[in-house]
Amino acid sequence: MHQNLLILSRDAHEYAALLNDLADDAMQLLPCEDATALPAAAATAQLCLADPGLLVPVLPELPRLRWVQSTWAGVTPLLPAARQGLQVSGVKDVFGPQMAEYALGYMLAHVLERDMRAQAQAEQRWYDAPTGTLRGRRLGVMGTGSIGAELARRCAIFGMDPVGYSRSGRQVEPFVQVYGAAQLEAFLQDLDVLVAVLPDTPATSGLLDASTLRTLPAHAQLINVGRGSLIVEEDLLTVLAEGHLGEAVLDVFQQEPLPPEHGFWQAPRLRLTAHVAAQSWPADIAAVFRKNFKRYSQGKALLYELDAARGY
Repeated sequence: MHQNLLILSRDAHEYAALLNDLADDAMQLLPCEDATALPAAAATAQLCLADPGLLVPVLPELPRLRWVQSTWAGVTPLLPAARQGLQVSGVKDVFGPQMAEYALGYMLAHVLERDMRAQAQAEQRWYDAPTGTLRGRRLGVMGTGSIGAELARRCAIFGMDPVGYSRSGRQVEPFVQVYGAAQLEAFLQDLDVLVAVLPDTPATSGLLDASTLRTLPAHAQLINVGRGSLIVEEDLLTVLAEGHLGEAVLDVFQQEPLPPEHGFWQAPRLRLTAHVAAQSWPADIAAVFRKNFKRYSQGKALLYELDAARGY
């Protein structure tokens, strides 16, 4: 059966080169970097490898589409289509190492007082306060899937004690303990570092508000590399202004790019990055697509398929 593959991504031609061997008489590769200029044959495509943000606006122009392999970990934009029967698969076991490096980098910079020591150097001031250590610090990870587990494993190597938080509270390695949805306060109250990698769902939206943020110890470091919807941004600004939290590190926001008038730009003890904690490297995503394409062709269940009922 003829089934063209539409590759709709800013890296479309790189993906096409990586997947060129899949093209044959039964499947044509259709690389496209601009959703406003779809190739004529796109309307015949049954398969799609896509950046969800590019794909969603043109879904009505793709009536034969049956399966979408996302290039992103987050597939929330495709949730309505999944509820209407489109098969959607995400990406796992790719972003964990990148996000772990990002989080560890900021944890180490914080305990070693990198900014204070750089300021002392600039002022030619001998700053000989003892350095801190990650060893013995209690790490809380919101989200105990592949990314959260990878983060916990790497932090445990530094001597940290990782505990997790998930909807179910199911105990999984390498977490010392996993708290369920009804145990959020108990999970937060003794943490030295909180790293959030939760998906964007109705249950996680606004979960970190003024009350829960104040449940964290005053010295705690907050790092969010999951979804911007998790944090009530005005509440975080208020809590930081009160002197609560040792530091907040945000890579994701409710609106991206962050508007120039947003209070986060000038907030105390806040570090911002532009959604760069993990990148979708084409070679990694192409490998995931290959595995799923084989399964799709054999009629097997897809890896990392979006569950429309759960929303992730």
